[in-house]
Amino acid sequence: MAPTVAEAGAVGSTPVRTFEYSVGGMAMKVPTGCMFTHIIRGGGRKITYQNAGVDCGFVAALGSGFCNWRIDFTYANTSNRTYRTSRVRTHPECKIDPMRNNSPQALPRYGQACAHLYVNGVRRVSQCHHITK
Repeated sequence: MAPTVAEAGAVGSTPVRTFEYSVGGMAMKVPTGCMFTHIIRGGGRKITYQNAGVDCGFVAALGSGFCNWRIDFTYANTSNRTYRTSRVRTHPECKIDPMRNNSPQALPRYGQACAHLYVNGVRRVSQCHHITK
């Protein structure tokens, strides 16, 4: 028999807390009912697929959404020291379902992979997965 490659994956969701912010002098409010979900697939220290985004339900899905948003991915060692950040430009449009895919990653060490949602320059929610042997 030929050896097989171990594959692993993780999916986690974190509620987005209600918050208010201002865009161009206009007050915006994100109500309860939104979840920030982070998905990774791969094996060992190799991530073959990574995605993070927001899903809103009920009344939250009717709102204006998230303006001036971006989703960053960070990678930290087992001592929780961040050694790599995949940051993108801030998207000026308002979206109820912001989402981002990240390129495959070959991590130099075990630790954790996190996704962070920023709205109007402020980190609003994070979701992390442990990367272990």
